[in-house]
This record gives sequence, C-alpha cells and structure tokens, in this order.
Amino acid sequence: MSRRPWLVVPAAGQGRRMDADRPKQYLPLAGRPVLACTLARLHAAFPEARLCLCLDADDGHFDPAWVPFADWRRAPGGAERVDSVVNALAAIAPEADENDLVLVHDVARPCVTVDDLSRLLAAIVDDPVGGLLAAPVADTMKRDDGAGRVQATEPREGLWHAYTPQGFRYGLLHRALDEAQARGVAVTDEASAVEAAGLSPRLVSGRRDNLKITHPEDLALAALILSAQQQV
Repeated sequence: MSRRPWLVVPAAGQGRRMDADRPKQYLPLAGRPVLACTLARLHAAFPEARLCLCLDADDGHFDPAWVPFADWRRAPGGAERVDSVVNALAAIAPEADENDLVLVHDVARPCVTVDDLSRLLAAIVDDPVGGLLAAPVADTMKRDDGAGRVQATEPREGLWHAYTPQGFRYGLLHRALDEAQARGVAVTDEASAVEAAGLSPRLVSGRRDNLKITHPEDLALAALILSAQQQV
C-alpha cells in the first residue's frame, strides 16, 4: 500500500442546469476556470497525490496547464458520474494497490478547504471502511406530496448533507461500485455504493461552505466564499 492517495475527479459533466455556453467546470471563477480552482485546492492539501481526471472524449475546453499535479493521467468520462469513477478505477488498475486510498472529489466543489481535506485524510487513513466529508442538516426538512404541497415535516436529527471528497480503499470501492451496478442500485455517490455493500462509512464533519456549483447563482456565491476564505 502506498501512503500517497489517489485523487479521482469526475469532470465530464455538461452542467446543463447552468444554462451557459460551456460546461460548468470551465466557467470563470476568481480569474480561472472552476476546474483549475478545484485542482489547485486539492494540490494545496495533497501535493504528492496521484490524480486521475475524468474528461469527456470530445472535450475541447480542457488545458493541461491547469493541472498542478506532477503525477496525473486522464480517463474517459461516462454517461453518469458513477460511470466516470468506474472508468477512472479501471485506468489506474495497473498502478493501484488493493489497499491504496482513493479520494473522489466533485470538480464543481472548488471551495473545499485545505483544513477539511487534511482532516478527512487523517480520519480515514487507517479506517477499515473509509468515509466522507459531511455536515449535519440544519434546516427544517419538508417532504412534498408530489403536487407541490407539504406532505410531512421530516425529523432532521441524524441527517447529514453528504459532501466530497469521499475516500475508500481501491479494492473495496471497485467491488462496491461493480456490485451496485450489477444489482441496479442507484449510485448517487461513492458512499451509497459502499453502504449497499453492507458497510458504514465514517462521517467527517466539514465546513458548510463546501459548495457544489449546480445553478447559475452558485457561481457568484462560490466567488464570495473563496474571497471570504482568503481573508481569514
């Protein structure tokens, strides 16, 4: 087992909800593309990590100059996020050990802090299962009735927002994703596949400003967050 973690960054999404002229990972944020901001934050925490970047085969926007890692490779993106991660695991198979730690991070989360990244790694580096950054739900949760009205108020005790990175051993994650796909389990994140295998990932409390850029207004909010983080 290598102590150098693998980083898998799915970056093949089209970001259609952004209603922009390019995928959201290439929209400008603080003077650079979102993708470059995210990779820079990961590199600040894990400069020696090995990176696998999942990109669409027809990606005409990507510039290798945005990758700060010395050890990196490209894998083809898939139709869904989980397909990109599976492709990345296949791409690193010749080099990865069963027990190597693999951290999967959303390219659209450029605001994750170096402190949170370091604490996550410290929390799971010797954990037999692995874990993820997350935050306890703070808002009142409503369930709708399918017609735009409230059906019930759900208790928020014990509920967490799942963030990334999410980190697991290479072999465990590979098997969990393969088994989940074979059984038709909906894989919304890596932890859901590991949960479907009967395991319980560790929840590592992280900052709530680990924003995922999804909607147009999120880009401006991410810029404000990055600015505020630099002033601390």
